[in-house]
Amino acid sequence: MNAILKSMAAISVVFTMTSAALAETINFGIISTESQQNLKTKWQPLLDAMKEKTGLDVKPFFASDYAGVIEGMRFNKVQLAWYGNKSAMEAVDRADGQIFAQSVPVGGEPGYWSLVIVPKDSKLQTIDDVLKCDHSLNFGLGDVNSTSGYLVPMTFVFAKNGIDAKKCFKNVTNANHETNAMAVANGQVDAAANNTENMALIKENNPEAYAKIREIWRSPLIPSDPLVWRKDLPAEAKAKIRDFFLTYGTEKSTGNVEEEKKVLAGLKWAPFRASDDNQLLPIRVMELTKAIGQVEADTKLSAEEKTAKIKKLTDEKAAYEAELAKLTNG
Repeated sequence: MNAILKSMAAISVVFTMTSAALAETINFGIISTESQQNLKTKWQPLLDAMKEKTGLDVKPFFASDYAGVIEGMRFNKVQLAWYGNKSAMEAVDRADGQIFAQSVPVGGEPGYWSLVIVPKDSKLQTIDDVLKCDHSLNFGLGDVNSTSGYLVPMTFVFAKNGIDAKKCFKNVTNANHETNAMAVANGQVDAAANNTENMALIKENNPEAYAKIREIWRSPLIPSDPLVWRKDLPAEAKAKIRDFFLTYGTEKSTGNVEEEKKVLAGLKWAPFRASDDNQLLPIRVMELTKAIGQVEADTKLSAEEKTAKIKKLTDEKAAYEAELAKLTNG
């Protein structure tokens, strides 16, 4: 009997230790804005520092598209992730995610901007030239869960003008920011969506390609990218993670601050700041603005159906705008 009890106790200890080890593993999702190798080079020093400072077993998680990271979080294969605002909204709404911090551009800007870019020698001079919609142009959009590569241009370029992108161009493709920039530089597409952060990286890493690209449209300001964790992470893990990100590269850090600043500079960021899900309010307004524009342009809907859908979307949009106004006005 004693032998059986000892055996059961040993099994219990092993199970407890295994469970604890699993609980301390944090898979960090990184959205596919550029090649996995480039992302890994830039992110690994930060993840290594996080592992050392928090004692958590931090592992990078890559996927071929944004949805892969969102779904990873949904099924608890990803516990923490860097997203754009649109993909963060999907993670918050569908994957038990919660924003706790926000990146800060290295220059201290309040956010970044979506762009439409063309080859430098292109005859296209303005966004109106792109929107002539004679099916002669090839256009590159971003991942469907990208804020600057998809949501913003779909809202402020296409929906605003009552245009269906698929019916406007000869061909529409979806790719990450880096691929779109290279496609423009090499004349493989006539125009593409991108953003100011990625263009800064292209300028630094591939100046020859950058010299072949010209900006013809810039969006309203987009809030900087959020960091999102699963709500069900243990409180102790959350505290360690929050403390790490909000002190990294600052005078409150217990590490080599200058080295930490260099790592952040490689990501084109300054130290992080605290944030929450309210960061998504402008993005929710954009999403609904885009949806309203798409309904208005939908010729398959009857007048009654169109009116009903637009009223519902407009009411939702007004509610988010009211919340945003409260925050803005203090």
